[in-house]
Amino acid sequence: MSRIAIVTDTNSSMTQEEADSLGVHLLAMPFIVNETDYFEGVSCTYEHFFEMLASGDDVSSSQPSPQSITSLWEDALKDNDYVIHIPMSSALSGSCGTAKALAESYDGRVLVADNKRISISQRQSVLDALHLIEQGLSAQEIHARLEASAFDSSIYLAVNTLELLKKSGRVTAAGAALATVLGLKPVLQIQGEKLDAFAKVRGMSHAEKTMLEAAEKDLKTRFAGKQVRIATAYSGDLAPAQEWLAQVREHFHDNSINLYRLPISICCHVGAGVKAIGVIEYL
Repeated sequence: MSRIAIVTDTNSSMTQEEADSLGVHLLAMPFIVNETDYFEGVSCTYEHFFEMLASGDDVSSSQPSPQSITSLWEDALKDNDYVIHIPMSSALSGSCGTAKALAESYDGRVLVADNKRISISQRQSVLDALHLIEQGLSAQEIHARLEASAFDSSIYLAVNTLELLKKSGRVTAAGAALATVLGLKPVLQIQGEKLDAFAKVRGMSHAEKTMLEAAEKDLKTRFAGKQVRIATAYSGDLAPAQEWLAQVREHFHDNSINLYRLPISICCHVGAGVKAIGVIEYL
């Protein structure tokens, strides 16, 4: 049986400690603060990032260097026959396309799975790949299963501020100003690949209610009769996120639902105070 290594990045909401415990090779994603490069979990902690953000520092997401990707692959290939690399969705970053191009030089030993996911849904893809390895599937079969499941997840997120989205061009300055005046909270969705507007409501409590209703509808329609996991995520302070987790667990009568950090690459665009929920079919 072939030996298969799983590689992913910190956009999967995995910490280095969790990746180590699972035997997963984790690539620290870069980001930029005031023209200085940082790497999530390596040269900057989650807490320090939000301290810099609160201070008004200029933040932006970035892509890993080709060398950082290939170095991780080559390390994994020392003890394995194949690498399955699970990056964030190609629709949200060019890093997936870069990885696919680099993989062409590895004679089929590196398979890049673009299954259109990010954060908690990308994390589930990593867990799915590990499960399929245990089931004895080949690297090629696992790669095919991951890409076939590309659209089998939904994430809804309530954004506390539109300022960073305005900066990245995802919302107009006029739209951001109007939402601020009216106290509107945008609820965004990632369904398959793109980040889209889902609803605009007044206040975070209404945004939370909107997300719960959307997730419940998905469970009854898109994912009816399927194996799914619900997960929550947040950015910034932990205390309000724990309250959100308790609310979601109570709503769905499920204490197995867990809470994860949104990766810094996303936080560069959505800021602090985000609350999110995902409904994810698993393999």
